[in-house]
Amino acid sequence: MEKHITTPLTDETVRSLRAGDQVRITGVIYTARDAAHKKLAELLAAGKPLPFDPAGQIIYYTGPTPAPPGRPIGSCGPTTSYRMDRYTPALLQAGLKGLIGKGRRGQPVIDAIREHTCVYFAAEGGCGALLANYVKSCRVVAFPELGTEAVHRLEVENFPVNVFCDCTGALYSPYL
Repeated sequence: MEKHITTPLTDETVRSLRAGDQVRITGVIYTARDAAHKKLAELLAAGKPLPFDPAGQIIYYTGPTPAPPGRPIGSCGPTTSYRMDRYTPALLQAGLKGLIGKGRRGQPVIDAIREHTCVYFAAEGGCGALLANYVKSCRVVAFPELGTEAVHRLEVENFPVNVFCDCTGALYSPYL
């Protein structure tokens, strides 16, 4: 069964999702890859505010390519999630409710997902050009010096993902 959710996410919404659910996301999601995660972690460690309010938000591990004429974004496929593992627990503690990427997560991330009532979604790798069709707007909100790895604010409509790890720590086995 396909579920439709809207950001920002609430604990109630996150608790309604189960490993293996097909989900369509509408609303705002933020992008951040390795370099941006390092900067976000440094801000948190220094007690400084993040460039966006993480409460209820989703981070998508992607570095979008430049937008072709007439489009808000270029290809925006997921990158491998475990590279962000060392930064993820602190972001979840700060209020983040969702993660989108591909591949396995380490046990500390799964534990933090359970502790902070979060969800990890998998987007289909290799489908970046297709996924761009669900993005209605895109703008850089932090770290423009990082180029495609800057933090972008995306407005998405019916963005397709699957629940890889739900808030109980259950994993969707086809992705294992």
